[in-house]
Amino acid sequence: MSKYQPQEFEDKWYSYWLQQQFFKSVPDEREPYTIVIPPPNVTGVLHMGHMLNNTIQDVLIRRARMKGKNACWVPGTDHASIATEAKVVAMLKEKGISKKDLTRDEFLKYAWEWKEKYGGIILEQLKKLGASCDWDRTAFTMDPHMSEAVIDTFIDLYKKGWIYRGVRMVNWDPQGKTAVSDEEVIRKEVNQKLYYIKYFLSPEDGKSGSQKDGSEVEKPQVVIGDDEKQEVISVEQELLSDLPTSGLTDFLTIATTRPETIMADSAICINPNDERYTHLHGKKVLIPLINREIPVILDEYVDMEFGTGCLKVTPAHDLNDYQLGQKHNLPVIDILNDDGTLNESAQILVGTDRFAARKKIAVLLEEAGSLAKTEDYKSQIGFSERTDAVIEPKLSMQWFCKMSEMAKPALDVVLNGEVKLIPEKFTNTYRHWMENVKDWNISRQLWWGQRIPAWYNENNEWVVAKTEEEAKAEFEKAGLTYTALRQEDDVVDTWFSSWLWPISVFNGIAEPDNEEINYYYPTNDLVTAPEILFFWVARMIMAGIEWRKEVPFRNVYLTGIVRDKLGRKMSKSLGNSPDPLDLIKKYGADGVRVGMLLCSPAGNDLMFDESYCEQGRNFGNKIWNAFRLVKGWEVDDSLPCPNTTSIEWFNSRFNQALAEIEDNFAQYRLNEALMATYKLVWDDFCAWYLEMIKPAYQQPVDRQTYKVTIGYFENILKILHPFMPFTTEELWHDDLFGERGENDCCIVAQMPSYGEVNTQLINDIEVIKSIIGQVRNIRSKNQLSPKESLQLIGKINSGISYNAYAGVIQKLANVGELTYADTKVSGAVAFMAHTDEFFVPLELNVDADAEKDRLEKEKEYLLGFLKKVNGMLNNEKFVANAKPEIIENEHRKKADAEAKLTVVEESLASLAS
Repeated sequence: MSKYQPQEFEDKWYSYWLQQQFFKSVPDEREPYTIVIPPPNVTGVLHMGHMLNNTIQDVLIRRARMKGKNACWVPGTDHASIATEAKVVAMLKEKGISKKDLTRDEFLKYAWEWKEKYGGIILEQLKKLGASCDWDRTAFTMDPHMSEAVIDTFIDLYKKGWIYRGVRMVNWDPQGKTAVSDEEVIRKEVNQKLYYIKYFLSPEDGKSGSQKDGSEVEKPQVVIGDDEKQEVISVEQELLSDLPTSGLTDFLTIATTRPETIMADSAICINPNDERYTHLHGKKVLIPLINREIPVILDEYVDMEFGTGCLKVTPAHDLNDYQLGQKHNLPVIDILNDDGTLNESAQILVGTDRFAARKKIAVLLEEAGSLAKTEDYKSQIGFSERTDAVIEPKLSMQWFCKMSEMAKPALDVVLNGEVKLIPEKFTNTYRHWMENVKDWNISRQLWWGQRIPAWYNENNEWVVAKTEEEAKAEFEKAGLTYTALRQEDDVVDTWFSSWLWPISVFNGIAEPDNEEINYYYPTNDLVTAPEILFFWVARMIMAGIEWRKEVPFRNVYLTGIVRDKLGRKMSKSLGNSPDPLDLIKKYGADGVRVGMLLCSPAGNDLMFDESYCEQGRNFGNKIWNAFRLVKGWEVDDSLPCPNTTSIEWFNSRFNQALAEIEDNFAQYRLNEALMATYKLVWDDFCAWYLEMIKPAYQQPVDRQTYKVTIGYFENILKILHPFMPFTTEELWHDDLFGERGENDCCIVAQMPSYGEVNTQLINDIEVIKSIIGQVRNIRSKNQLSPKESLQLIGKINSGISYNAYAGVIQKLANVGELTYADTKVSGAVAFMAHTDEFFVPLELNVDADAEKDRLEKEKEYLLGFLKKVNGMLNNEKFVANAKPEIIENEHRKKADAEAKLTVVEESLASLAS
């Protein structure tokens, strides 16, 4: 064995695991343990979020496999309608082909070719990480049986009256040319311009600059609206002799970030109870540039206390305005085409892109004398998660799914613990969303995806049916005529297919009683990101209850977001996201896995630094070198075993750590489980146990110690394997452990179970470690050679029998025979371990003042510690609620501190005499 170079054996063992079909799962008599992968987009490549998510899944699945369960991890990809269609359109553009020049079938042919070429990249990359998925089960959300399940469930919900069609305000992506859900809109703060635009009162209303009593009208100004629309309206009376339209003497100044939409205005709204604006009742104003007249309307919806209480109403381009427009029967004027260009309803700049139109209209307004001023302005804008295009609120004919009926049972199973969210802090967020759920816009204006099973005749009458033949029968049944039928062009939202994922991967919709769905469903754990808790996790729970009458999983482990060390979310644009495959090449897959898991508790963001991966690699190197140490020992069968105490101690310490690891896994504290494993291996095994039992230089070891140590090492490899699969498998097959059969692999080895723990022995060894550490510190502080043997004298106040540990102390502290005294030893360097005093006689002049200062600091610390412990023990609420073992531990800590305090005070009194 040479240096630790994991890259030399990672591919070897992954291929071997595949060859031996260790990842494969079929139903049998064992208890199943099932995870379905959150299917990454077929457009995706591996990023740091994938690394974290899939490392956690692999740890869970490998551990279940080693516990004798039938572990099944189902991989797959999502067809990602918007993202994939955008990729294909871009590819065609490079070839000089436009989507609009293709038929649907021609476009889909190109799309499938793209998917076959690029769609499996991310799954291949996951193999480099060590993901032990059952690759024979690889699914795709547009596989024939999965698409059929989507169509069947659509029809089922339609027949139940839960799917309907209608015109609604939606989030429109002008680049993708499709509606997107609220959850697919990313809010960003952007720098904009605020344009102050003059709206003149119409000629007949132009002399309304005074009240009926002749007093002058106040000139208020207000900022109103929401994140999408900020308006400042001021009423000014001013004579404008240079205006081309005679008779206009009054105007309103309205500030907006979107001057390109002024042509869509339908009204100005004020509160009828607002006495400041009674002079505006029944008046009208003209929209600049196009001189279209719009009314001033009255509605108590307007908050009089908010600014000046005036609201500009644009029903086609704002949800709140649309609802107000519906109430007052205002015209809805949509001035934008699907691609974000101005249409004929705008009257001017027809065909111009919305952002280019914004700049041009600003110039036109200024030339017309209608632009008062501009200001720099910051506001929140919605962007499409898939294309990064600025979202447009748009009225559109869409298909919707009613959610209220399905939301209630999906909320109940989380609140009653049938489905556990980890960490629990997400439960309240989940409840808020489910109690305020809106109907789901499930249609997308795309070609890539499952086409909605609706059919239209020449009169635009429609039915829902699986096939054209079934549609014809539905038309006839309804007494409707048709010459030819056409199918709906829209596809369903991608999430409408992936909400079936835990069911459809086992073909549970088409064959609801098949062997696999009955065996593997419900799955056990889902590992995913909090940002898709609602529009994927919640919907999967709804779908599971609706079509299986059972939740799809028991636990939802919500990872945090991987950020850089400055706290910024990783992104290509910032250039702060390392290539995971480059990290694996540099540090090894195990190093990256360990590095990411050590600092990523569930639900908390991970502030990633490459040094974590270096720490992971160093851990692998530590294990590797420890193995080389043991492997290099020679064995002498004639030697007795001198290490009984050390062997017994590590056996207890291993069992104690294993119990802690098991508890951490049960609580889904994976980072703490890894840290407990890390400390057991690095500190207890490598730094202490091996040092306790290793033979002197070039001397042999006894057979019993050697055999037991190899057994310990084998168990360590087992508990390490879920975290570090490649390194452990490589060491597992070394001839140190004897000959292995072809299926005798660490990946399927039985995970050890913990046994009895001798807590007294463990506590005693902690005291021994303290003694050894302090002797070493004395040696270092006084620049004494490590080879120079020192004398150690103990004044024992506790019940510890140090003779049982004398060999360990002598060996690791390099001291002579341990002797004892009833009184303090003058002229020696003193220290305490537990409640016992120890002295190292040195031919040195002990600085009494320095020793007194040290003891005073120790006394101050002990008094503070006792105050804290007594505070807890005197707290009735703590004593009533804490576990008995915790209270017992606090009493023990109190007794130890009091004993130490007594010794310190005696030492101070001795120095004072």
